Amino acid sequence: MINMSRIGNYIKEERKKAGLTQEEFAMRSGLGLRFIRELEQGKETVRLDKVNQALAMFGKEAVPGEREE
Repeated sequence: MINMSRIGNYIKEERKKAGLTQEEFAMRSGLGLRFIRELEQGKETVRLDKVNQALAMFGKEAVPGEREE
């Protein structure tokens, strides 16, 4: 199970480190501002492609399935 609040917090922290507003991040990532806001709030979504589009801005990717230890 993908932890959306953890992903949202990560994206928010990295976006702020990069000095980007939500609007700037949305434009640069090609995603909608509403999606970015909801993502940062940890809203559950079935749009893993969009989550990965946001994570790709920081060289990361979310993959479904069990975590390997």
